[in-house]
Amino acid sequence: MEKITLNAFERNTQPKKMKEIGFIAGVIYGDNVKEANSVKFEEAALRAILSKHGSNAKVWVQYGEGKKFGFIKAIQRHPVTAKIIHVDIQLVSKDHEIKLLLPIIFNGEAALHSKQLQLNIHKSAIEVFGKMALMPDSVAFDVSEKEIGDTITIGDFNLDNEIKVTDNEEEIYAVVAQLKENPIEEETEVAEAEVAVEPEVNA
Repeated sequence: MEKITLNAFERNTQPKKMKEIGFIAGVIYGDNVKEANSVKFEEAALRAILSKHGSNAKVWVQYGEGKKFGFIKAIQRHPVTAKIIHVDIQLVSKDHEIKLLLPIIFNGEAALHSKQLQLNIHKSAIEVFGKMALMPDSVAFDVSEKEIGDTITIGDFNLDNEIKVTDNEEEIYAVVAQLKENPIEEETEVAEAEVAVEPEVNA
């Protein structure tokens, strides 16, 4: 597993009052931590981790003289701008068992479109339980060889045997269906047809 380090710095202000350019407010808590610590993270470093490893990224948090292992537990965003305003990181041991929602990445949708098919996604994340050290950042599945009517279920995901899926065994995450035509184009064609057959009115 790649060792990702995120530096945390002491924070003395509330998230709503924090206006330091280049930093995002946060909190770290969890195993062997007596109380939650209000901290701030470098925005560029945090965004780079989220971009590459997702919203549940596993990280080593460097805070003061110590470095502890954990994962991003929650991200709060501004309701209007969607800008990240606060991040929670839970510290755990690598053997700590935890429940997570792992994002599902469906690859190969372009290949489906070439066959006039599309993927209708019913659920974009899968709930799992297991040791933190075994948890992937996400779950990926290639749908390029699927045909119309095929479904994506728990059995399609290649997870470590020690990671248990807590979703219903019959859960359907996506279905391959006929590619729908662009409704806007359809409406335009209908409108043009109506104009074409409109009778002329003599003055």
